[in-house]
Amino acid sequence: MQERSSVAELAGLLRGEVNRYSPGEKLPSSRALIDRFRVSPVTVSRALAVLAAEGLVVTRPGAGAFRAEARTARAPLGDTSWQQVALSAEPGDRTVPRSVEAGRMCAGLSPQPPGVIDLAGGYLHPALQPEHALAAALGRAGRRPGAWSRPPLEGVDALRAWFARTIGGPDGTVAASDVLVTAGGQSALTTALRALAPPGAPVLVESPTYPGVLAAAHASGLRPVPVPVDADGVRTDLLAEAFRATGARVFFCQPLYQNPTGAVLSAERRRAVLRIARATGAFVVEDDFARSLAHADAPPQPPTLASEDPDGVVVHIASLTKFASPSLRVGALAARGPVFERLRAVQVIDSFFVPRPLQEAALELVGSPAWSRHARTIAAELSTRRRVFLACVRRELPSVTVDHVPPGGFHLWVRLPDGTDESAVTAAALRAGVAVAPGRLYYAAEPPAAHLRLCMGAAAGEGELVEGLARLGAALAG
Repeated sequence: MQERSSVAELAGLLRGEVNRYSPGEKLPSSRALIDRFRVSPVTVSRALAVLAAEGLVVTRPGAGAFRAEARTARAPLGDTSWQQVALSAEPGDRTVPRSVEAGRMCAGLSPQPPGVIDLAGGYLHPALQPEHALAAALGRAGRRPGAWSRPPLEGVDALRAWFARTIGGPDGTVAASDVLVTAGGQSALTTALRALAPPGAPVLVESPTYPGVLAAAHASGLRPVPVPVDADGVRTDLLAEAFRATGARVFFCQPLYQNPTGAVLSAERRRAVLRIARATGAFVVEDDFARSLAHADAPPQPPTLASEDPDGVVVHIASLTKFASPSLRVGALAARGPVFERLRAVQVIDSFFVPRPLQEAALELVGSPAWSRHARTIAAELSTRRRVFLACVRRELPSVTVDHVPPGGFHLWVRLPDGTDESAVTAAALRAGVAVAPGRLYYAAEPPAAHLRLCMGAAAGEGELVEGLARLGAALAG
């Protein structure tokens, strides 16, 4: 963190000084900048690279950095209003509005303004990410023989085998040949939806559910149909009815530490989900995003649905991203039967394959002792944060209701008092210096009540959690 901050700071200082030099004039040497600002050679190199990327300076190996030539004036903008028609009109007699809306997802991806405590994020804080292990893995991966050659379209064999063991469990019910390496979980989800359902088709989703599946479904021309969730996971009585009523052939679910409720699908309902889908001739897309995020005091986890499905009903999604880093975009799809070739074809058409250096880095990471150390660290930290977080919620937010406290993941789903204006609360919270996620983002239809999703993993530490909830309590009281 300190290195990245110093790079940005130095780049800002140099950016303010560039205009003192004439185009083509040489800037002070790297040695002079090191001595003047008391930073490392790496910091100077990275700061100059930032200015070069912005077109402010030109670097010449062995000669130094020079102010770039003055930019030409930007050409006047043309009239792009015609695009509104082109992006909305369908051929034929009908005009059907179309849109690709990423707002649901951007809410958890955008950086917060300075001074705002992040209780809305979807990733672990950088202080909880294994940055040194990631850097070491990337360095080792780059030196592997063939690391920069084209990988197999399905993924590097050893990485496919690792995912197969992780998904299939000790009984080895998933084979490496069943695994397709993907560019993270969201890419896997989009690939699955496009492969399994034609445009215009319904797709059943938990309610509430992960906003990314709603965005991906709409972008693919699908119709998300909500099926309510309680503390034991999806209501399977309503799931069977939804299949009958809609004719859907796809059900998306998160059986373990569901986002946002944290629910774990009960053993009875696990069997029912597979039985109902098999009888209907439908696929179950199992998003297993949080398996590595169990707390230290969590009970034993149930196996994946995929490991108990010999008939190819389940299309399983796994990812390293939530547990390691948002930039480690490596995940997997596991599927049996002809559907595997459909998934593979969609991914090849979209992106060919996941870059081999990234796959090799992931393989280096999961095979290193640092991986298990990171798992123990995260399990202990999340367990501690949950206890602190829950105590603060009960103290600072006495008017909210917490129906379920999950033993995994890093979210808490809280219900606001009846009649509360959810939008007003999130806006007031942001003004008070804390970002929270409004519950409406997690519903495919009208929400039954006002909720907030509170994240305990995106804050820097326990102090920020305590302060953030105090600010939220003040916003609710006001």
